Amino acid sequence: MSAKNNHRAVKHSRLSSTIDFGKEWLGIPCSKEYFSKVGDVFNPLRSRTHQAWSSHPNKARDVYVPVLEAFKVELERIYKLSPKDVASSLIEHLVGLKDFYKVIKLDNVVEIQAFNLRGDLGLPFQAQSAKFSVPKVSLPSEIIEISWKPGSQTTLIVKCNNCWELSFRIHNASSNIEPSLKFDISLIRSPSTLFSNTLTLPPE
Repeated sequence: MSAKNNHRAVKHSRLSSTIDFGKEWLGIPCSKEYFSKVGDVFNPLRSRTHQAWSSHPNKARDVYVPVLEAFKVELERIYKLSPKDVASSLIEHLVGLKDFYKVIKLDNVVEIQAFNLRGDLGLPFQAQSAKFSVPKVSLPSEIIEISWKPGSQTTLIVKCNNCWELSFRIHNASSNIEPSLKFDISLIRSPSTLFSNTLTLPPE
């Protein structure tokens, strides 16, 4: 079970000049060209870790955009090597390798979702059957598009088949400059078979 308070993020992965997201996420190593591109951005930041990000007047243009563009190009390259496996592995990495229930506490509601990707939820226990049917959710087999969110310098949108769509928003996780950036990855759209139940909270 996973519990979230006021957000729907599925993962908070990092990018840097040494993190091989291709190998860690998808089992396919990133290319030398990718590491060269992100190294050109991250390596100069190593000498500025005593400074605040606020001292960098154009961090979106000089840092966020080139890192995200390198990530986009590399993810597209990796996807072409093994399309079906990469599409499903991406969701498995971001959502989780085990089936689970997710509880999201919002302002005045609690939402319960069942990520039943492998059919391990809602199974009978001894002679006791489950009270609710939990449908199995299909993984994607295709990445349809990787594009920039309109008007944004911080966010990519990844659209897959089977109604999976994710937002990859990058940001600095610390007030001081670091030679790395952090993703806030959220589900924009999910299959209709994803079980979801919303409970309204009583007024305080």
